[in-house]
Amino acid sequence: MDLNRLFGMLTRMFISSAVNAGIEHAASKGKSEAEMTPEERQQAREAKQTAKKAQKMLRLGRRFLR
Repeated sequence: MDLNRLFGMLTRMFISSAVNAGIEHAASKGKSEAEMTPEERQQAREAKQTAKKAQKMLRLGRRFLR
């Protein structure tokens, strides 16, 4: 494996984890589990599930557009 492919793979892995962390942060509105009320926890859980569904649909769309 050449260095360009290795660098590209590592970059994609880093960006992917950063995007997932950003989605987690946005879904929980920057609060930890302990700071949230039960309603906020439920809303954060639903937001995370919706974000996961959206990511899956994006991947599916990219697959069909190739």
